[in-house]
Amino acid sequence: MNTTQFEFWNRTLGWSVFAIALVTFGLTVEPTASFWDASEYIATSAKLQIGHPPGAPFYQMMGAFFSLFASGPEQIALLVNLMSVFSSAFTILFLFWTLTLLLKKLPAFSTIETTNDALAFFGSAVIGALAFCFSDSFWFNAVEAEVYAMATCILSLLFWLSLRWEQEMNTPRGDRWLLLIAFVIGLSFGVHFMGLLTIPAMGMLYYFKNYKTVTFKGFIVANVLSVAILLFIFKLLLPLTLALFGKMEVYFVNNLGFSFNSGTIFTAFLLIGFFIYNLRFTRKKNYVNLNTGILCILFVFLGFSSWVMLPIRANANTVINENSPSDARQLLAYYNLEQYPETKLFYGPMFSDMYAGQDEQEPYIDDKPKYERDEKTGRYLIVNNWKGSRINANSKHKGILPRLHSSEHAANYMNFTAPLEFSVKPEYRGSKQLMREVQSFRQDASEGSVSGEDYHDFYKKMSPYLNIEKPSFLSNMAYLFQYQIGYMYVRYFMWNFTGRQNDIQGRYNSLNGNWISGIPFIDAIRLGNQSKLSEDSLNNKARNTYFFLPLILGLIGVFFLYGQDKMKFWVLMLFFLFTGLALKIYLNERPFEPRERDYALVGSFYVFAIWIGMGTFALIQNLRNTWSNKLVVPASVLLCFLAVPVLMGVQNWDDHDRSGRYTAQSISKSYLTSIQKDVGAIIFTIGDNDTFALWYAQDIEEYRQDVRPINTSLIATDWYIDQMKRKTYTSEAVDIQLEHAQYAYGVRDYTKHESIIDSVRWDIKDFMNWVASDDPRNKYKRIIQKSGGDPDLYPKGTQEMVFYPTNKIRVNVNVENVIQSGLVKEKDRDLIVPYIDIDLPKGGLYKNQLIMLDILANNDWKRPLYFTGGSYDDSEYLWMKNYLQLEGLVYKLVPIKTPKNKNNPYLMGRLDADLMYEIVKKWEWGNSDSPEIYHDPETRKNSISYRSNMARLAEVLIDEGKLEKAKEIIDLNLEKMPVDYFGYYSLLTPFIEGYYRIGATEDARKLFEQIAEKYRDQLEYFESLSLNFQYDLGEEILTEIERYRSLIEVIIDNNDEEFMSSKIVAFQKHTAPFEFLYGSYDYFTSQEDFVAGLYIGGDSIAGRSLIENIAFVYEKRLSQLSSLDPEDQTIYEEIIMDEVNGYRRLMLYVSLHETDAYRDSMEKRVFVAIEPLAMFDSLFGEE
Repeated sequence: MNTTQFEFWNRTLGWSVFAIALVTFGLTVEPTASFWDASEYIATSAKLQIGHPPGAPFYQMMGAFFSLFASGPEQIALLVNLMSVFSSAFTILFLFWTLTLLLKKLPAFSTIETTNDALAFFGSAVIGALAFCFSDSFWFNAVEAEVYAMATCILSLLFWLSLRWEQEMNTPRGDRWLLLIAFVIGLSFGVHFMGLLTIPAMGMLYYFKNYKTVTFKGFIVANVLSVAILLFIFKLLLPLTLALFGKMEVYFVNNLGFSFNSGTIFTAFLLIGFFIYNLRFTRKKNYVNLNTGILCILFVFLGFSSWVMLPIRANANTVINENSPSDARQLLAYYNLEQYPETKLFYGPMFSDMYAGQDEQEPYIDDKPKYERDEKTGRYLIVNNWKGSRINANSKHKGILPRLHSSEHAANYMNFTAPLEFSVKPEYRGSKQLMREVQSFRQDASEGSVSGEDYHDFYKKMSPYLNIEKPSFLSNMAYLFQYQIGYMYVRYFMWNFTGRQNDIQGRYNSLNGNWISGIPFIDAIRLGNQSKLSEDSLNNKARNTYFFLPLILGLIGVFFLYGQDKMKFWVLMLFFLFTGLALKIYLNERPFEPRERDYALVGSFYVFAIWIGMGTFALIQNLRNTWSNKLVVPASVLLCFLAVPVLMGVQNWDDHDRSGRYTAQSISKSYLTSIQKDVGAIIFTIGDNDTFALWYAQDIEEYRQDVRPINTSLIATDWYIDQMKRKTYTSEAVDIQLEHAQYAYGVRDYTKHESIIDSVRWDIKDFMNWVASDDPRNKYKRIIQKSGGDPDLYPKGTQEMVFYPTNKIRVNVNVENVIQSGLVKEKDRDLIVPYIDIDLPKGGLYKNQLIMLDILANNDWKRPLYFTGGSYDDSEYLWMKNYLQLEGLVYKLVPIKTPKNKNNPYLMGRLDADLMYEIVKKWEWGNSDSPEIYHDPETRKNSISYRSNMARLAEVLIDEGKLEKAKEIIDLNLEKMPVDYFGYYSLLTPFIEGYYRIGATEDARKLFEQIAEKYRDQLEYFESLSLNFQYDLGEEILTEIERYRSLIEVIIDNNDEEFMSSKIVAFQKHTAPFEFLYGSYDYFTSQEDFVAGLYIGGDSIAGRSLIENIAFVYEKRLSQLSSLDPEDQTIYEEIIMDEVNGYRRLMLYVSLHETDAYRDSMEKRVFVAIEPLAMFDSLFGEE
């Protein structure tokens, strides 16, 4: 095959795999918005707005281009999703061409002379490319609007360009590839930093190309320099350039007296001049390499120029304008992710710092000065007291490679690693009570009854009295290898090339989120018996098995390449390590993340797919050398094709097919539909899924733009508060009393409580006037002075901190505004309270809480205030959980008191049945009931709110006698959220209760059977496991049993005589194998309520058997208590009476349902059991 023919087939087959990928992803792409960040990316792309840091301006500009082809607002999401489809298809194209470039250079490759040669060569490349095409994580990214698809495309393009550069390196025009590489690297900053991880591999390509003799020293230096170039571009070149722009801008304005933007313009011209001069100078002097280096930096800047979009659009005050990066300084903060908590990679504090207190030598450190424009003076002013404004970490709790760093995850860290060593401080060792408490805790810990949560609670409570050690270096390394690499990388890697257990997020047990192979005896070793899995487990669409075949083929490729070309082996290995393990070290993940994070690791899976292609080539070559038959090559190619890409494609199709799914879109609209219309309603949102979904619905589909979403995390930032004070679409500006200078960065970040007049309850407006005042009497400096302290010993920021002297405030209710705004119906006027009293935290208020109170104080009940829920923290509801009204999927603040539900504290607020019925009937359900769509974990999880809220509605409708409406609501939920598709079966129990109450007994029984079968199926699986697995899964097994029990209790409570006895017996049969997890006493006494059910249901044999079992455990317990000394029995008197009363209750069932003879025999047993107890001596003595 000559060069022309090779290029023809190379291009043809390359575009063929591109077409296969394009069709695959096009057929499975999500037609609308997805959950998580996808909704935000669609909204910010289509309208060129500012998304979350570190930004993706090039991605957003390309998204805007794609969205131009939409025929209407509802088509925009599909078009932006299609950008990921095309990006992913191009990734497969460049992967194919990368494989042909690499295979062509292997010593095992000679020429392509025959059809079999061509089939072996190109077939291997096709198999490698399609293996990645159909891999789990890559496919997931390919069908939604996320940056990872385009980032992988850039990574694939960069590696292909590097191989082309290597091919033409040291030729007259060879460096044109290098300039293109530099430009694409710059572009990658406008998408995701993943593409930069190709740089070390590029560096090694250069080294191996130009240094034929590889020495150990040269090898090490080359690796170090390659990594240094990556760090230079990522951490120095662009950040320092942005910093230069920022510093020059401030200098020109503040020092030289120029107008705003003058420094920025001057620096831009300075930078242009630098490149023009140096390019001319190096060309004149014939400094070829230096000239090329400067050109490369210039091309990086040209690619990075997409970032200019961010300040341009930020200054346009777009609706979504996160961090508002309107100038170079703010753009640098945006780039550096300063909005998020800082993570130290190589040296920094451990989580134990939270128990240690401030550092003795340097308790405070400086923050960064925040410059803002002052239009009046024409200068930049520093708005924060930045010197010494941050509490320093305790130096004793800092260490190398701090993996265990997040104080929020302390308990989970200690579940993974050893607990912290501690000792009582010498000055407290004389306290007997303290020493007893510490010794008791140590005893519990030695017995293994203390969890990470228990350790955390103990350390928090006792930290003033203890010397608590930081985690050891070995603990950090154990966590790195066990969790960050083992669980958060190797597990994901095996998902992609061995198989995946299911789509439920892993929590470090054998039930969910693990990798599997599909080979039962291998999977059984790690995960327990696989032959009796429940139907739900077997039917989970994400249960994919590849039988190790892709992994084996890839490993063959690894060893084959090592034997063929050690230099290329190291290039790919370095590429693999940086896109996998190095990324894990950089991310420094905590247990547990909000969702699985495999999508960020597709770069390393891309490299492994190259090895799969090479493994295919190696296998074919070996088979050709073993058998000379002409059919060996086509048979081998076909076998590998079926065993890897076809198998992966078939297995992965159903859980990656998002076509026709509209659940995320319908959920966002249902939230907005639940809110009162055209009254300027405000809704406080909490997480990404409720905030971004609403942004998408309003910005893109222009749905319910009268509602103002306010994210309770972002409202802690000055830029977001500024945005809330502006009108958005048809939503008027939010009335906030504090001025910008009073909530600027570093100002009122925390408002401290000082208990001075806590007996006084302030009106909320007086409270806001106090905290909004900059009167010196309101500052913490005054407190220090009054207590005799020296304010100068405290940082300026602490001195200037505002405090509030009472935590008790009152919110007066403007009844007329409440009625006029429609908050409360006229019929409920008499229920409106005149005021609401709130007790604020005694520690203090964070800025977001203060602003929420500001909004409440100045709203005066004119605009309805809503909450999305999702959190049960009192502060998320402004400490007014007793004044909520459930409306659809949201809670509305109403001045009507609703006492907390004693039986279920998670059921908050009152419910207007007629209003909520109307809301629910207006909900859009998408196609949630369709058996054709993939009900992903987020879709299923959202059923929790739907089911629990609709169950509450049905209950109230029944209480009000509206039985037809109640049945309609229950039927609607079961129709739109079928039992088999959504899981979370315990939430369906109230629907069974509802069916019974409205007289739909057959419907109740049918639903009972559906759910009970799910529980029985899972318990049968648990029973098939070995004892060790059962102990490990003890909590999960007990949870399943208790959910099953609650189901049984419903039919007993509703006195379904014909039905109950057989169901109780079935419950006993399926739970009996787990008696050991409860202990016999708890297992049988917890079934006491079933005794009557068995007798009423007509199964007296089962009833008597249960009585015997319960009586036996009571007798055993009473026997143990009677063996104690009389004095000790006195201590346990209350426990003894509980046991005796329990036995007496059992006798009540006997007297009601059993024969006289049996009753007499049981009475004798009771007498024998209690006679030895000292507390009854007087009773039996008299007899």
